[in-house]
Amino acid sequence: MMEADDAYLSKVGGMASDEALVIETIIQVFTVILISPLYQGIYEKFKAFVEGRLGPSVLQPYYDIFKLIKKEVVVTENSSFLFIYSPYVIFGIYLLISFVIPVVYPSPIYLTPTVDFLGGALLFSLASFLKLIGSVESGSNFVALGVSRVLSFTFLSEATLITVFFGVALITGTNNPYITLKYVSQDISHYLQLDHLFITISFFMLWLFETGKLPIESSGLSEMGMIDDALLYEYSGKLLGIVKWSSYIKQYLLGSVLLNVFLFPWLLQTGPLGALLDIFIMFLKWIFLISISVIINTTLAKLRLFKVQDFLAVSFLLSILSIIIVILTG
Repeated sequence: MMEADDAYLSKVGGMASDEALVIETIIQVFTVILISPLYQGIYEKFKAFVEGRLGPSVLQPYYDIFKLIKKEVVVTENSSFLFIYSPYVIFGIYLLISFVIPVVYPSPIYLTPTVDFLGGALLFSLASFLKLIGSVESGSNFVALGVSRVLSFTFLSEATLITVFFGVALITGTNNPYITLKYVSQDISHYLQLDHLFITISFFMLWLFETGKLPIESSGLSEMGMIDDALLYEYSGKLLGIVKWSSYIKQYLLGSVLLNVFLFPWLLQTGPLGALLDIFIMFLKWIFLISISVIINTTLAKLRLFKVQDFLAVSFLLSILSIIIVILTG
């Protein structure tokens, strides 16, 4: 593990050329920003196909974002500055996270040394907190109801996110996600360890909830199963477009960490040309993840709202069990 740390520090210290780092950084960050809506479009298309419908175009999320950005923003009289500016801050937080975790490229890029796994989890939590605060500052009773509903679940989801990353740090002896990726991918025995399997299942369950892939949420405003969409009720125009774009980026960031660090930590290439190839490799990985989530969403019966807490409690328990296993086995 010390050799891996030394290799990481050497690269960050300047062994790789500045030009290559710039190219690798640009490829990763712009892939996150530009490609993330595509995977939501593919998911909706796959889901429609399984359900026997034609479904929207895979490019529909792009059409929605561009249409909303061109529209006028309407703000209620009771809205505070947090309601207006929090979407921009949230987008910036997710943009920062795209610099520091292996979501496209498997080696460190610019800004990577500034945040470790736990820091990334705290940034995700900060973005979620700002989204809740900004939404409730609209002064809408409907949004307040949605926020209270979300808070009844997020105390478990945020705890799971932090304990998952804390468990990874215990397993690998480091908080660096790039070293974790290398640790898991280089030896199949590390991948098949019981603690790693538990933490992978826990993070996958968390991803299903955080991205709305559980068979419970509905975009209908009269649906009691609506969770995250209630937070967007008062947003319009450019602000709504930015919030939706941020949610697509969040889905991509969490899903890519799940794929690259936990579920399928192989095949990624290094170097500027390797970074371009990684875009295609990540596309194949995402098709695999989307297929699993579509099967879950279309084959399982819709959960009742109160069952979401049970689902998240199981996810949290698995992350705690993985930590206990690591401690007991040394």
